[in-house]
Amino acid sequence: MEKTNIAIVGLGTVGTGVARLLLDCGDRTARHAGRTMWLRKAVVRDLEKARQRIDLPEGVLTDSLDEVINDPEITVVAQLIGGLEPARSIMLRLMESGKDIVTANKALLAEHGPELFDRARQLGRSIAFEASVAGGIPIIANISQCLSANQLESLEGILNGTSNFIVSQMDEFGTEYAEVVAEAQRLGYAEADPTMDVDGTDAAQKLAILAHLAFGATVDWSTIPRVGIDGLDPVDLRYARQLGYRIKLLAVATLGEEGLELSVAPTLLKIGTPLAEVRNAFNAIRAVGDAVGPVFYHGLGAGQMPTASAVIADLIDTAVGRTKLTFQTLEYFSSENPARAIQRDTANIRGRFYLRLSVANDPGTLAAIANVLSRNSISIASVIQHESESTLDPNSQRPDRELVPLVIMTHEASEGTAVAATAELEGLDAVEGSVTRLRVKG
Repeated sequence: MEKTNIAIVGLGTVGTGVARLLLDCGDRTARHAGRTMWLRKAVVRDLEKARQRIDLPEGVLTDSLDEVINDPEITVVAQLIGGLEPARSIMLRLMESGKDIVTANKALLAEHGPELFDRARQLGRSIAFEASVAGGIPIIANISQCLSANQLESLEGILNGTSNFIVSQMDEFGTEYAEVVAEAQRLGYAEADPTMDVDGTDAAQKLAILAHLAFGATVDWSTIPRVGIDGLDPVDLRYARQLGYRIKLLAVATLGEEGLELSVAPTLLKIGTPLAEVRNAFNAIRAVGDAVGPVFYHGLGAGQMPTASAVIADLIDTAVGRTKLTFQTLEYFSSENPARAIQRDTANIRGRFYLRLSVANDPGTLAAIANVLSRNSISIASVIQHESESTLDPNSQRPDRELVPLVIMTHEASEGTAVAATAELEGLDAVEGSVTRLRVKG
């Protein structure tokens, strides 16, 4: 049987999973590829570093990238190192030496996509990147190929399995944030530094990639409004449940006449709706097309083997030539046709809001708050105030004042009026501290 020689650059969590599938499931990959998928080299930075146990054939493990670059028999490389540099430089060197690339590095694509993809096309090479978004869910192929008869109208998704795992554990078991982060790291869902997962950066980078594929627009991920879960208060998870909602880190891309609405933020989703029921490290994307209507994709979005599954699929597609055909035809991330996205002014985007305030337990407080909302054209849908939760705050400027939590659900209003109303509420004497404001869907 014909053989395709493969190299892996980076033998971390995902790289180890890819190596295991290549070594342990050779019959399976050969059946799908029509050829043997042969692991020839695995490049690591430090040969002495302790890593997950894997039995590599003799001569496969190396710390020399040149052994891959100078080997003309290696035609496909799975580049599985994170970050921007040296990942960018390594990818360019590999392509210039005649290698096609498979990658899971969404940060690299979101930041340097046009440069890398243009260079690949100039060299007659290809870059496959299914594993860069949503782990084991084949969302890249579905949006760019399977739904190509549609003008996609919207995407809503839970795109970060680490954040979803953390929020799910906090919501269902009342586990403290720091404890859940440590557990996510132990399970391989979170990096040693989980900042990009929990502050919304990872989801914004993935959203920029999906928005490009879905709407043909080049989006600078750093301009996408984003709020992470690192500041999420467990009390809001509890109040959301009482109101019939769950909180999820939701990425949204909606195409309208005024442009694209793009955002990443903790959002209240109605219990029982598909996105609200996505638990733990799972990801999900709901897409709406003008021909197909709504479609829903759900699967593990973090972890070794789900991501390795997507990498292997790309390796097979690249080895048999399918990737090259679609890569040259679809012209992903072309700098010659940048088609910059017109992002809607967030102040004009309308939606419902959840507001939580700590207020003085005094007559007239609720009336003062309602007056502020009314002046900003925001109508109240419901209110929660529990007598049993009255407290004295020793850190308050008035420590003798009894405070109670007040939760308000609004009817639809613009983001701009909600921001203005929030600032005005925080200026009221009856309101202590900052106001928590979250979006509500459904």
